[in-house]
Amino acid sequence: MIDTVLCRMLGIRYPVLQGGMAWIADGKLAAAVSNGGGLGIIAAGNAPAETVQAQIRLARTLTDRPFGVNIMLMSPFAAEVAEMVCAEKVAVVTTGAGNPSKFMEQWKNAGIQVIPVVASVAMAKLMTRLGASAVIAEGGESGGHVGELTTMVLVPLICDATDLPVIAAGGIADGRGAAAAFMLGACGVQMGTRFLSAEECSIHPVYREKILKARDLCTMVTGKRLGHPVRSLRTTFSRNYQKGEFGGASDAELDAMAAGALRRAVADGDTENGCFLAGQAAALVSRTQPAAEIVRQVMDEAEPLLKGAAKWVK
Repeated sequence: MIDTVLCRMLGIRYPVLQGGMAWIADGKLAAAVSNGGGLGIIAAGNAPAETVQAQIRLARTLTDRPFGVNIMLMSPFAAEVAEMVCAEKVAVVTTGAGNPSKFMEQWKNAGIQVIPVVASVAMAKLMTRLGASAVIAEGGESGGHVGELTTMVLVPLICDATDLPVIAAGGIADGRGAAAAFMLGACGVQMGTRFLSAEECSIHPVYREKILKARDLCTMVTGKRLGHPVRSLRTTFSRNYQKGEFGGASDAELDAMAAGALRRAVADGDTENGCFLAGQAAALVSRTQPAAEIVRQVMDEAEPLLKGAAKWVK
């Protein structure tokens, strides 16, 4: 059995975190992952505090295991959600799409384990100085908001830059990816795209089918011109957005085009106007499974690979 410092720190059986996917990662999915031995994460996204609070309370009716909340710092409700998770005594907060510095002391004083997503060495060093419990080194292979560096390069750089536990994310969907992350120095992995196929994931059937049928070149990155690149499946929406981005559309026009696009994909399965966020690892996802089975399978696959690594040493 794979056991790392992350398991003891978070009170989980397997060093696997479920990504905080906006509009997708709700209390039901988070509870299922936590019940399976990983750490489930509820995504706050752009939702107001009371909506996120309802999902926290739902999760508590479904599991007695630890779970966390992901706070997207670009959200207009980030500050009120940051305060609410303290009142709810959430076990873990992960962050994305911004710098969580102004909230760190508040969360730490509430006894919350703070695990920011970082895409650079500089951010990892800053989070270390501010007292983060761990960091998630997320490469550009991931879905949603992405950085410039790949997971293969970013993880060892972050491991060299901090003495905090490092969780690898981006492009990981099976035991091979997890084993590779451990060999790079990580003590855990975070997966988002793989959990889109979980039975407990409440996405539209069209979204799920697109993930299950994805191939190696099925994703693309848009939004670079605006300074917040996003990886999603190649669809009519993403192609049209890219044409506008590099074809003279104004920033306001691009913002209007993107408004509500993720919701249209998640809730409506709208293939024309929906943005289907997914990482490159979608090509590795081939079937629907319970979330707990996904967690166990990834770890069961990784263990013999790690044990067998010595065969290369003569």
